[in-house]
Amino acid sequence: MIISHFSMKDKKRRFLYSKYEWKRLQLKSIADNMLLPMEVRFKARLEINELPKDSSKVRIRNRCIMTGRPRGVYRYWRLSRIKIRELMAQNKIPGLQKSSW
Repeated sequence: MIISHFSMKDKKRRFLYSKYEWKRLQLKSIADNMLLPMEVRFKARLEINELPKDSSKVRIRNRCIMTGRPRGVYRYWRLSRIKIRELMAQNKIPGLQKSSW
């Protein structure tokens, strides 16, 4: 199995997100709190901007863990529809079978 460049980037982004998640959440809650003075909120916004841009949740893309395919990925298994179909045909995913009527 070859890991694509995009899968490696996504893995790095997931790591950075988990590393900075708590700090980003704290700063965001300070920046959005209207009861605090404007200077404090502005300073929190500046600190958010100093965090790595790849540590943001919106930069994470759901990808197939086997192929790296970005589209048609089922979240529950983190597999693309194509791989699910292949594994289903081989009876490697318990509880799933190809429907026929």
